[in-house]
Amino acid sequence: MDVQQKISKNEKKNQRQQQDSQSQQPSSSLYLTNAVFFGLFFSAAYFLLNRWREKIRTSTPLHILTVSEIVAVVSLIASFVYLIAFFGTAFIIHYDDDEDEVVDNSAKPTGGVVPKKLPMLTPPKISDQKVMSMEDEEVVGAVVSGSIPSYSLESKLGDCRRAAKIRNQAVERVTGRSLEGLPMKGFDYDSILGQCCEMPIGFVQIPVGVAGPLLLDGNEYTVPMATTEGCLVASTNRGCKAIYVSGGASAVVLRDGMTRAPVVRFNSAKRASQLKFFLEDPQNFDSLSHTFNKSSRFARLQSIKATMAGKNLYTRFTCSTGDAMGMNMVSKGVQNVLDFLQTDFPDMDVIGISGNFCSDKKAAAVNWIEGRGKSVVCEAVIKEEVVKKVLKTSVESLVELNMLKNLTGSAMAGALGGFNAHASNIVSAIYLATGQDPAQNVESSHCMTMMEAVNDGKDLHISVTMPSIEVGTVGGGTQLASQSACLNLLGVKGASKETPGANSRQLATIVAGSVLAGELSLMSAIAAGQLVKSHMKYNRSNKDVTKVAS
Repeated sequence: MDVQQKISKNEKKNQRQQQDSQSQQPSSSLYLTNAVFFGLFFSAAYFLLNRWREKIRTSTPLHILTVSEIVAVVSLIASFVYLIAFFGTAFIIHYDDDEDEVVDNSAKPTGGVVPKKLPMLTPPKISDQKVMSMEDEEVVGAVVSGSIPSYSLESKLGDCRRAAKIRNQAVERVTGRSLEGLPMKGFDYDSILGQCCEMPIGFVQIPVGVAGPLLLDGNEYTVPMATTEGCLVASTNRGCKAIYVSGGASAVVLRDGMTRAPVVRFNSAKRASQLKFFLEDPQNFDSLSHTFNKSSRFARLQSIKATMAGKNLYTRFTCSTGDAMGMNMVSKGVQNVLDFLQTDFPDMDVIGISGNFCSDKKAAAVNWIEGRGKSVVCEAVIKEEVVKKVLKTSVESLVELNMLKNLTGSAMAGALGGFNAHASNIVSAIYLATGQDPAQNVESSHCMTMMEAVNDGKDLHISVTMPSIEVGTVGGGTQLASQSACLNLLGVKGASKETPGANSRQLATIVAGSVLAGELSLMSAIAAGQLVKSHMKYNRSNKDVTKVAS
């Protein structure tokens, strides 16, 4: 009896395979039919989406349909029904066949035969309550298998340090690469949750050196610099010494305003120009300012400038942001204004909250000319004897080198904001040490270094003009323990209680003063022919690299 059942099942299976092989060779007419309905479906959908978008712009009710729209709706429904009937039925039949085969196999003896199972698309999820009671090794295995998403470890475990440790081990297993040398201990992972870094697996160590004292506007500052470049701190320190013994430097903040520039689009350039004129009309500034300033008690709208490209409008909003760097603050204010403008300009299509006319984290002429963040000029007069004894060069050599290198050479290179020797070196080091956004080094390092002989050619006047220093003393990475300590060293930790924005402006002048010191020292080293010698002495490891394990 069992033999007959087996034979009958095999016959049925063979008949089914023959039917499947025949069904897998559809006729050309079936191909054509499917292609027609596919084309009809997507064409009707595209037509209707365009029509409805146009209606929304012109405030036309969506339920009022033209003859062509009715035909499109009917075509869309008909093609959808056909495609569901054709492909959906085939999928159900194929799924039922697989299920029958699993049932048949499960009836067989298991001696040496493994029953066929349906493929599992996603691993089973583990409840939060169960995760809390699991051992670390079990959680690592679950992360590797995908049962626990790596990004959810902090919320599921309720322990940020444990989550980072488990994620670290999971990454090692998945990649097959060792993370030995990437430290885990000694860091407050709770402090970065939801604001500084997602899915941490450790932290990178960057040594912090100090240059100074920097004598600036009568105050002395010990400047923290986080860097892995040898000579940088030492060179900046030499510049600080030259400034100090010459009587110090002075700085002035010319502008203080963060920017954001959304891009919106209209049906015509004429309509876009109407909004441009509306935004730039002084009579409308009070209402726009009132709407913008609702975003924060520190945000204060300063100016609005708009420009057009065809029917697209780019509007650059500038506002003060207190002691915060202010990107989030200005973005919220811009969103308030865009929502307010929708009332009078319902046909305005907001393409993006940022249209790159801001311009953030990019070298741009608009920042070089108009400024962004803090625009600072810092200057000092270096005495002749200091130039000779401390800097080991002459005033004439420095003035000539600055003209041919920083000015003429940069012009020959087509530089944008790069009329300096190495401003970005100092800016990056201070930004890393004090918790600033290191990516904003791009525009914050825009700098023009000027040198000229004064006092009958005996002394050197040096200045740096930096139009877009973007810094803050609250928010972001400034609240981390190490970065907060460096801000405290400079006396600008947190928000100013007396004058909002005073601490961030003071930090910007310290950045400019440090750049002045760095420029003075590096240019002197180049003028004296000491650059290569000093780098070979201080920027090269004495270790035998052939003996260092890879």
